[in-house]
Amino acid sequence: MSEKLICANPKAFHDYFIEERYEAGIVLVGSEVKSLRLGKANLKDSHALIKEEEAYLLNLHITPYQKIDRFTPEPDRTRKLLLHKAEIEKLFGKMKEKGYSLIPLKLYFKDDKVKVELGLAKGKKLYDKRESIKSKEVSREMAKVMKEKNR
Repeated sequence: MSEKLICANPKAFHDYFIEERYEAGIVLVGSEVKSLRLGKANLKDSHALIKEEEAYLLNLHITPYQKIDRFTPEPDRTRKLLLHKAEIEKLFGKMKEKGYSLIPLKLYFKDDKVKVELGLAKGKKLYDKRESIKSKEVSREMAKVMKEKNR
């Protein structure tokens, strides 16, 4: 099982606490897959939504494939996600009850199929964001000191 990363959403880890992760397939058109092979995607500001017992990915930007003249799909169109019905029901219950959001974390190829990793996330407050930045800086400083010490 080889995985090739297309794009990631590092802002998601800054803005949200990720509680659980799910892997989902995504319904695409052929020219979109060609664009993804070239790495022409952006997960920024995208999110997932559950409506009428189906999951959808909104605001995923896939740049249209340049070598096609005819049918080029809308770059920011809503795309259907492929999840098991039990997973969708579980996610829907948590999103309704506890105020979670469904955020795409990364988009990748897995055995020639495009997959999206979704995170069940709860929003961070401003002080939480400051705390996570502070802890990253402290860990960077510790790594720097350890590296200097090992020389």
